[in-house]
Order: sequence, then C-alpha cells, then structure tokens
Amino acid sequence: MDPQLKAILIWVAIGLIAGWLASIVVGGGGLIRNIITGLIGAVVGGFLVRYFNIPVDLGNEFVNQVVIAAVGAVIVVGLAKLIA
Repeated sequence: MDPQLKAILIWVAIGLIAGWLASIVVGGGGLIRNIITGLIGAVVGGFLVRYFNIPVDLGNEFVNQVVIAAVGAVIVVGLAKLIA
C-alpha cells in the first residue's frame, strides 16, 4: 500500500473515532460530520498539547492520537454550540 494513502486512511480513522467520541460527549452525529469534527479536533488538540506541553502517554501512539483528537473535537463542538 502506498505510504501516503496509508497515512490518509489512518487520519480518517482517527477523525472518525474522535468525532464519534465527541458526539457522545456533546451530541451531534453523522459520519461525514464526525470525520470532519474529528480531523479539526485533531489539529486543535495537537496544537493545545504542544502549546501547553501536556504529556500524553497511554502506551500506544494510535490511542494517544485518538484521545488528543477526541479532546480537541469536544472543544471544537463545545465552542461551536456556545457560539450558536
């Protein structure tokens, strides 16, 4: 499998899982919406983790990324609901 395709599929999987987790916490739904929310959340979560130098070590890099993305997605959805 092409490494770039593999990376994209992994990010989509992370986005889907993170978006789904965020939808459980703050509500919402839909596959495409979950993926988009999760991917945006991954960027926000990654930025916050790096900016505040928060250590995240849950023993597995994939799990770390999903948790970071899910927290970011919850923040994104929460802010969107607050604004709306």
